[in-house]
Amino acid sequence: VGGSYAFALSFAMRAREGMQPHMTDAIAPLLARIADALERLAPPAPQAPDFTAARLFRHEPATGAFVAAPDYPLSLDLLVGIDRQKARFVENLRRFAEGLPSNHVLLWGVRGTGKSSVTKAAFVALADAYPSLKLIEVDRDEVAALPPLFDLLRARAERFVVLCDDLSFEDGAAAAKALKSALEGGVSGPPENVLFVA
Repeated sequence: VGGSYAFALSFAMRAREGMQPHMTDAIAPLLARIADALERLAPPAPQAPDFTAARLFRHEPATGAFVAAPDYPLSLDLLVGIDRQKARFVENLRRFAEGLPSNHVLLWGVRGTGKSSVTKAAFVALADAYPSLKLIEVDRDEVAALPPLFDLLRARAERFVVLCDDLSFEDGAAAAKALKSALEGGVSGPPENVLFVA
């Protein structure tokens, strides 16, 4: 039996040395079952995510997994008619990648106007120059999972663009409160290595 509760079994095994043989034979399996049950209640900490496999990821809050995704194939130059918006977004993203002051981004417009395309294309355009830059896409229904995600990312050396496509607060104030909590960061403040885009 390994893990944090193995000490209980080893302590019990040392204590059995003063017991009669028939007592130790009966207690050892019970102690092993107790140690196994304690391990299931408090499993070991999950492994740190590996962000070397790709530049774009999708976060699965149910499992804590970061699923690698291929680079976005659309070139930023192919998005036409929004040159001023592209330039401002790219400049803000560049400042973030360099560790300079930058702003979280709220892109608004009707569905299908290229909000997430601008984000992904601008990210891919800058990612070669800034290898520590990573993009993580989160589902709009998982806004409540942002505070623990940001806490996890805070301790990392990489710089993360967290994209929440089609964010809405139709289901009430719970999502807005979770987003506010994630962006403000509670007592620890917002993570300086996370840029939120919605």
